[in-house]
Amino acid sequence: MKFHPLIAFLLLLLLPLYKFVHVVADLNSDKQALLGFAAAVPHVRKLNWNATTPVCTSWVGITCNADGTSVIAIRLPGVGLYGTIPANTIGKLDALRVLSLRSNDINGSLPSDIPSLPSLQFLFLQHNNLSSVLFPTAVSLSLKVVDFSYNSISGTVPNLNLPRLKVLNFSYNNLSGSIPSSLKRFPSAFIGNPFLCGSPLEPCSTVSSPPSPSPSYFPSPPIASQSRHATSKNKLGTGTVVAIIVGGLAFVFLPLSIIFICCLKKKDSGSGGMLKSKISGAGKNEKPNDFGSGVQEAEKNKLFFFEGCSYNFDLEDLLKASAEVLGKGGYGTTYKAALEEGTQVVVKRLKEVAVGKKEFEQQMELVERAGRHPNVVPLRAYYYSKDEKLLVYNYMPAGSLFALLHGNRNSGRTPLDWESRMKIALGTARGIANIHTEVGGKCTHGNIKSSNVLLTDELEPCVSDVGLAPLMSAPVTMSRTVGYRAPEVIETRKITQKSDVYSFGVLLLEMLTAKAPLQQSGHDDVVDLPRWVRSVVREEWTAEVFDVELLRYQTFQEEMVQMLQIGLTCVAKTPDMRPTMDETVRMIEDIRQSESKNRTSSEAESNIQTP
Repeated sequence: MKFHPLIAFLLLLLLPLYKFVHVVADLNSDKQALLGFAAAVPHVRKLNWNATTPVCTSWVGITCNADGTSVIAIRLPGVGLYGTIPANTIGKLDALRVLSLRSNDINGSLPSDIPSLPSLQFLFLQHNNLSSVLFPTAVSLSLKVVDFSYNSISGTVPNLNLPRLKVLNFSYNNLSGSIPSSLKRFPSAFIGNPFLCGSPLEPCSTVSSPPSPSPSYFPSPPIASQSRHATSKNKLGTGTVVAIIVGGLAFVFLPLSIIFICCLKKKDSGSGGMLKSKISGAGKNEKPNDFGSGVQEAEKNKLFFFEGCSYNFDLEDLLKASAEVLGKGGYGTTYKAALEEGTQVVVKRLKEVAVGKKEFEQQMELVERAGRHPNVVPLRAYYYSKDEKLLVYNYMPAGSLFALLHGNRNSGRTPLDWESRMKIALGTARGIANIHTEVGGKCTHGNIKSSNVLLTDELEPCVSDVGLAPLMSAPVTMSRTVGYRAPEVIETRKITQKSDVYSFGVLLLEMLTAKAPLQQSGHDDVVDLPRWVRSVVREEWTAEVFDVELLRYQTFQEEMVQMLQIGLTCVAKTPDMRPTMDETVRMIEDIRQSESKNRTSSEAESNIQTP
């Protein structure tokens, strides 16, 4: 078909106008959908969404595509949203790719028009009060990352058609039945659902039925007839903080049986970190080789080295070495020993050992075995006599996590970046989880704290002082370490794997806040770090709780909040509400995997920051 030249000319003139009208119509449709959402869902914090202001440049939490024609991301974490999301609001944003409404108080059912959006790839709704999610089961969805952890979702899980899904998290809900085969490739996605079976954590033979039958949380009725079920849970508040606290109390696990203690304790110096002071000239007239003052002459060559140790010295060489005190604690004093040929080792001189030689040697075998893990400090040698017990370890010049977090916080300091903190947190969790596998899975550490996490030059963490508690007459609760102790340990002085989890949770909070849970100089009280974190996040925006050195890493905001949630979950006051260390490791791994995939996905290609 040929057009008259005049008609063709007019069409060329009108084409930009047509495009403009089309763009305005699309964006206006998105604006109306968002205004409908804001009107239907109450929110504590003001969004500043106004029909007279530009959506793409002025509206809080909204990101548009490059040409400003459509809304492609909504990020409203912790703004105090509560109530139920109605259909035909967010579900009308056809170009939406990222939806992050995490850490609010949204309840009822999530309508099916949201997960079925054709462009939606990233869906973050963790830490809300949702009771059901209406996923369409008959169509293939574009979702890549889905997080509904820490809600109140009940019912069974049907097969879903999610071929592009990379990360899934429905942990800590009230799901029942069994995990369908299509989702079993996500082994840790359903932990914390006490009536759901089919994962490595919960074989179907060990899971009882829920107290009352629940309908599937994935029903897919027509959108017009979708029902909204308000949750019957009492609200604890609004905003990021309350959701985090709810998540921290969401664990329900069976209590563990009586647990043996296999690990405790290296005590740091009064100011923390690797305090170095010369032994010579000390108040008690200690000599540089004071750690060998109790060695018997007839036994001076009976230093026992474990197989594979490359050290080439005997006990006499060790006793001649110059030494520096690294720390004094309830179970002994730790020294750095420099031998004549240049070798540097750490020697721990134990005190108040209450076991005989045979039991001591058996415990040393256990400690050496645990130290084969890359995130546990290896024991290289030991010496035992009636009056002297010495342990020999590798010297780690990078020092402790405590020193790295709290030392030299002036303007010339090199900040500890977020990636390094995540690396240290995950490695430490793996080390503790490995310790818990010893003695048939009944072993504990007993003194998890930042000064007992030593670092390699590559900032790989190694958990130190494994296996000391069983050697002693009674556990010692030092005032400077009370801040890491679980409430039940302070009360009963009995250490369990769940009390280790609590201590690790405090350590996580310490890494995130840069606040030490230690007794302050001149004060009798100890910083209750979990209580402080809860109080801050309850009253203020979550960002206020983080170390100021982390505020520059805006890209990792999602990871920071999720790690804060894990920390608060680990420090639940009731032991049965805490996860195991294996579960904690998987949660941290899932966060790293999720964020890594987010940053390398098409979201990153469109310059969309992590929600």
